[in-house]
Amino acid sequence: MTRLGVVTRLGSLTRLGSLTRLGSVTRLGSKTRLGTESRIRPAGAIRGVAFVTVLALLPFIIGQHWEVSLLVFTVMYAGLACAWNLLGGYAGYPALGHGAFFGVGAYAMAIGTAHLGVGAGYRPFILILPIAVGTALAVLPIARLLLRTRAAAFAVLSITLMFMVQTLAYNIRSLTGGSTGLIVPIAPFPAATFERPFYYAMATLLALTVAVCWIVRTSKLGLALNAVRDDEDRARGLGVQTELVKLVAFAVSAGLTAAFGAVWAYYLTFLYPGFAIDPLLALGAILMAFLGGRRSLWGPVVGAALIGPAQQYFAYRFGASHLYLIAYAALFLLIIYLLPDGIVPSLARRLNRIRPASSSSAAHDQVATDSIFSGGDLG
Repeated sequence: MTRLGVVTRLGSLTRLGSLTRLGSVTRLGSKTRLGTESRIRPAGAIRGVAFVTVLALLPFIIGQHWEVSLLVFTVMYAGLACAWNLLGGYAGYPALGHGAFFGVGAYAMAIGTAHLGVGAGYRPFILILPIAVGTALAVLPIARLLLRTRAAAFAVLSITLMFMVQTLAYNIRSLTGGSTGLIVPIAPFPAATFERPFYYAMATLLALTVAVCWIVRTSKLGLALNAVRDDEDRARGLGVQTELVKLVAFAVSAGLTAAFGAVWAYYLTFLYPGFAIDPLLALGAILMAFLGGRRSLWGPVVGAALIGPAQQYFAYRFGASHLYLIAYAALFLLIIYLLPDGIVPSLARRLNRIRPASSSSAAHDQVATDSIFSGGDLG
């Protein structure tokens, strides 16, 4: 019998045991271990450096206020989609309630600045880390209950949790302001570069979220989450600690989502329960993950880069009549019809088909393509 608890993907065959992914694992006799040298490949490192460089330079390339503001929301959606991907993509749990964690982070920032006297300027950004960690720890008891269910039942309970949090925000008026809303102190940044601190805060969180996703994908945690997604009962029977890995994915996903909510609240300066805990915001991030390719590293980023600006444009163009929702849905359905698995996995498979490969390298190419779905080096 193979060794229990390790799950890897080899070509299109998933094995439970001590199998390894080609190119990312070093073999030592009959045992295997993750090779730190093979985790970061030159191509992956170049993609990572290029991604961070582009994030850093975009505000200087795009100088208009409305364009930088659009970048803020696009980067935010990319981060939310990546954070959701940890639970909804890697673990395969259809979480629809991440708007609750986003709202918790937003209201935590508002309460910290309005009621606790944290102040303005750059000081509220200090609250992002405590908010993320606090949210991740606070959701653990709730996550343990929700994760006892699966599939449709989990989806229903997760979105129910979001509406419960929204109802609490409407009724705890002493903290949230209820239906009248809560004002966050306006940041005293120069008008010429007002959006840049918020953009760089969002961009830093996005880079951190992508790094967390990469670490998960190239670790035993990622392999265990793949096992949960493929066949949770079988994985548990073979010794995978399914409850623990699901709790970790849930908590990390919720904490990162709350961090983006905190920056969003400080940027907008006004919170209302219907906006801060908005199901459309959470569903938008999920659609972007599906569009780009869930379970891939760069898929949610690609989906947000395409859909984020389009969503803002449709809202500006047709927002008064709500026709933007129809245009938004039509665009998504069109791309899903043409690329049902998402942009990144679909393009990877098509490139693999047209790329000339010898028979000796065919297995390596298949595993490289497969790594986009469930693991690999920096995407």
